Amino acid sequence: MLKTVNRVVLGLVGLVLVVGGGSVLAVGLGAPPPSWWVHDGKRDVLLSDADRSRWRDEGWFWPTVIAALAVLLLLALWWLVAQLRRRRLAEVLVETGDGEGALLRGRALEGVLVGEAESLEGVQRAGVFLTGRRNAPEARVSLLLEPQATPGEALHRLSTEALTHARDSAGLDRLPAVVQLRAVKHRAERVS
Repeated sequence: MLKTVNRVVLGLVGLVLVVGGGSVLAVGLGAPPPSWWVHDGKRDVLLSDADRSRWRDEGWFWPTVIAALAVLLLLALWWLVAQLRRRRLAEVLVETGDGEGALLRGRALEGVLVGEAESLEGVQRAGVFLTGRRNAPEARVSLLLEPQATPGEALHRLSTEALTHARDSAGLDRLPAVVQLRAVKHRAERVS
C-alpha cells in the first residue's frame, strides 16, 4: 500500500510542478499567457497588494487558509515518517549458546516460512513479512487458501508446523504471528 501511495503522491506533485513550472517559464520567456492564467505578463507578481488585502475583512478566509496549510503539513509529515520508518526486519538474532549469537537474514527466514506454508495442504500461496526487533521478531502471514481448504485446519497446521519450526530453528522463545486468510476466487461448482 505504501508503494502505491508513494507513486500516486509523487506523480501528482510532479505533474503539478511540471505544469506550473513549465507555464511560468513559458510566460517568463514571452509566450502569451492563456485566459485562465493568474499572470498577465512578464513583470506581473503572484499576489498584488489588492489581492492580498481583498480578503482582510472576511473572517473565514485566513482561518480556512491556515487550516488547509496545516492539513497539508500534517500529510507531508505523515508521508515523511512513513518513508523513514523501516518496516521489514533485516536480520534476526539467533542464540548459539556460546554468548556470541549469530545473525540470520530476515528475508531468508521469510523465504523458509513461505516455502513451508505453501507446502501445507489447502494453501495455494503464502506471504510472510517479519517485523519487530531482531531479538523479538513478529511475523505477518497471509495465506491464499484453495476452495476446498478448511481455514481452521490451515491455521492450526501453520502454527504447529511452519511457525514452530521457524521459532525452534532460530532459537527464539516466541514468534507471535498475525495471520490473514483469504480464499481463492472461483466459480461455483454445479451439482447435478
